[in-house]
Amino acid sequence: MLCLSGLSVALALALVPGPTEALKEGECEVCVTFLGKFYQSLKDNDVKFNSADIEKAIIKTCKDVKGKENRFCYYIGATSDAATKMINEVSKPLSYHIPVEKICEKLKKKDSQICELKYDKQLDLTTVDLKKLKVKDLKKILEEWGESCKGCAEKSDFIRKITELMPKYAPAAAKARTEL
Repeated sequence: MLCLSGLSVALALALVPGPTEALKEGECEVCVTFLGKFYQSLKDNDVKFNSADIEKAIIKTCKDVKGKENRFCYYIGATSDAATKMINEVSKPLSYHIPVEKICEKLKKKDSQICELKYDKQLDLTTVDLKKLKVKDLKKILEEWGESCKGCAEKSDFIRKITELMPKYAPAAAKARTEL
């Protein structure tokens, strides 16, 4: 009798759902931000909230994104070169208006790499000393602007190119630097 009641307690505990693993602050940063902006754009553009239309919109949006957001699109299978297809893991919940945080929690269980994506720190070009940055960071600034530095061999070449292009891409920073 005692064995039977112990067995029923164990069975009851097994059937009770455990605590769900909620996202911690700052976790899945790219996923939450990208899907949040995407969901808002769907609402703004009056897209029908069905799975097929949302999938088409995701693929269309993913063609234009760069950097970490492009990597996120790759992981969910929304890019042409992706190895897996998990778009329905995003489109179906979005069609039911499930919060993006919950969608990202489920994606994290499927592929942990999705939540490891983090945005790079943005440099404040008005105050940063370009001479103290690494060449890698200088290259990243040019890459974000969609520019390259052909023939640049030394750090000073990259700095010269950035200061040349700054009025075009970061006019506020260029103006602040001339006032210093």
